[in-house]
Amino acid sequence: MCAFAVPGVMIVVGHGDPAFNGVDTWWQAYAFTLHTPFWDGVNLILNWAGYVGMLVCHGLLALALLIGNRPRTAAFVAASGIVALALTQVAKVVVGRARPEGAKVLTDTGSYPSGHVSATTALLLVLAFLIGRWWMASLAALGVIAMMISRTYLSAHWLSDVLGGACLAAGVVLLMWWRFRDICIRENALSDGRTIWAARASRRRQAGEPAE
Repeated sequence: MCAFAVPGVMIVVGHGDPAFNGVDTWWQAYAFTLHTPFWDGVNLILNWAGYVGMLVCHGLLALALLIGNRPRTAAFVAASGIVALALTQVAKVVVGRARPEGAKVLTDTGSYPSGHVSATTALLLVLAFLIGRWWMASLAALGVIAMMISRTYLSAHWLSDVLGGACLAAGVVLLMWWRFRDICIRENALSDGRTIWAARASRRRQAGEPAE
């Protein structure tokens, strides 16, 4: 959370021209050299998936856990997404940083922090905690990095914006997990310690029905 807050304060104090502005400008110039029609198309897909898509998936995950008789885990998922989204929007207004020029996608006001990176980090980190496997943690890291590169590729954000969005969401989820961890583990143990779909498949096998 400090890694998110300190750059934000520096932007406000520096009136949009913080000490790390040179790094932001250099990275933005480098991102322009990567533009090709193929990557333009890929990043337009990520532009939709990184915000609307992630919010929809976050809501569906919470709903699935609620239906699967894991209400406290569902509360952890929902709270993580809502708090990360709310703090991101508040920070955009408070910091009031201008976006880079020449954005390839429609953007709202307020560049710091990145809402796309924040939403992506929140969902993928939640999944990494709930699944608890190294491969999910690896996919989460790759997904966040890909979204960070995408937002700067599209000139929708500065490099520090995407770093701030990742730090903000990660801090929120980590704090939520610290509060909900034991509750989620206990709730999962009461459900035989298996995922919802694995438990359902096991019951079908015991009943002699084909598993999905």
